[in-house]
Amino acid sequence: MTHQHVLIVDFGSQVTQLIARRLRESGVYCEVHPYNRLGDGFLSRFAPKAVILSGGPSSVHWDNSPRAPEAIFALGVPILGICYGEQVICEQLGGAVQSSEEREFGRAEIKIIKDSPLFAGLAPFEAVWMSHGDRVESLPDGFDVIARSENAPYAAIADEARKIYAVQFHPEVVHTPCGARILRNFTHGIAGLSGDWTMAAFRAEEIAKIRAQVVKGKVICGLSGGVDSSVVAVLLHEAIGDQLTCVFVDTGLMRANEAEEVVSLFRDHYNIPLVHVDAGDEFLGKLEGVSDPEKKRKIIGGLFIDIFDREASAVGGADFLAQGTLYPDVIESVSFDGGPSVTIKSHHNVGGLPARMKMKLVEPLRELFKDEVRSLGRELGLNEQFVARHPFPGPGLAIRIPGEITPERVAILQKADAIYLDEIKKAGLYDDIWQAFAVLLPVRTVGVMGDERTYDYVLALRAVTSTDGMTADYYPFDHEVLGRMSTRIINEVRGINRVVYDVTSKPPGTIEWE
Repeated sequence: MTHQHVLIVDFGSQVTQLIARRLRESGVYCEVHPYNRLGDGFLSRFAPKAVILSGGPSSVHWDNSPRAPEAIFALGVPILGICYGEQVICEQLGGAVQSSEEREFGRAEIKIIKDSPLFAGLAPFEAVWMSHGDRVESLPDGFDVIARSENAPYAAIADEARKIYAVQFHPEVVHTPCGARILRNFTHGIAGLSGDWTMAAFRAEEIAKIRAQVVKGKVICGLSGGVDSSVVAVLLHEAIGDQLTCVFVDTGLMRANEAEEVVSLFRDHYNIPLVHVDAGDEFLGKLEGVSDPEKKRKIIGGLFIDIFDREASAVGGADFLAQGTLYPDVIESVSFDGGPSVTIKSHHNVGGLPARMKMKLVEPLRELFKDEVRSLGRELGLNEQFVARHPFPGPGLAIRIPGEITPERVAILQKADAIYLDEIKKAGLYDDIWQAFAVLLPVRTVGVMGDERTYDYVLALRAVTSTDGMTADYYPFDHEVLGRMSTRIINEVRGINRVVYDVTSKPPGTIEWE
């Protein structure tokens, strides 16, 4: 390990990886590891400069609830506990934790009551984000209270002598405006880290890892047309050159004109070997009559694998399959028993490959968030217009057509979605929005067009703001802009007679509808 680095112990919070993202923003290399996988000499090998204990869904009163390995407290390095992490510190070091009838969920205000390097540069009162039911009732020896909230008398605690700190709130989420400063105070001020990790360093190290993994083997990279797989392709090409062949599978479920754009970009601009597979009829045939979203994903994932397996043989037997898997894909697909959190939905590019396939996976972006992938794309010299493209799901429009997928419905959605994005760009809003797309609902409504009765589909528009895809809020379009979008779509797309706008945040919803 060439960088100063921090260990993040994962107790199962949905936002554990946001801790890593905040630390990386300040140049600190870190890794997230589950609490129950730190044995067999791991701590001595990893030798962290500091440790952060994450939040989690458990209560310290539950049987077999997670605990931090006692060896962590013997390392002699600074420790920061967050939410459940604070309760674990108190429970294991001699304090007491109790369930509370006065729970805190959402925005709260803390009052800083004692000077501490953890709060250097903060105001006496700060807004924070709470999410807890249990609370600390008494402190272990050596600890003092450094901040309170209305319902959490131990909102932040510190043992300055041992450099062990804990907070009941979540500094890693954007809803805690001072959170990035608190984490930086911990890593740079208390732990003394210099922040020596950059995207340039990540690029160089991933290239070295790819070369070490692949050696002289052949790699096929599955291009989806999105930013993630494109960044992977350019990174791999830089690492292994002509050992790479890209396979672009046109599922027939892409956005309008997207297939042509992808082929042109990689063949003409980057000169990367590219196999273009027109498989639209295959995918639509397999999806015929299927309405369940999980079945759709599994059918699409299975057919992708079949096609890549076929193409691997055609290029002379590829040894590796490269994918643009990101951490949000992983965290939404893996249960806590095998990873960090509860399963939300499956992703077609998560979970390994079938045993029948002889290839191994190469996933250089697996621990990155979308904004970090964009930074890496810029580091690699990708065109800014391409790097800034909105995310597009691997299953494509299949998960934006609830109910049965038919060629007619795909064509309707492609036209409507293109108009929607065109209007967003004309309004100068594209870069202000994290992701925007249309959803063709399996609902028909009565309308009147040209003095005649219509009975056509409803189209839902979705646009969200976000920084990392883990949480999101709807974009507040002016009604005039929404009106223009609706008018154009209804006038120009046969089959739609009603347009609605989705104002659901994540959580409780997800960004995609399926």
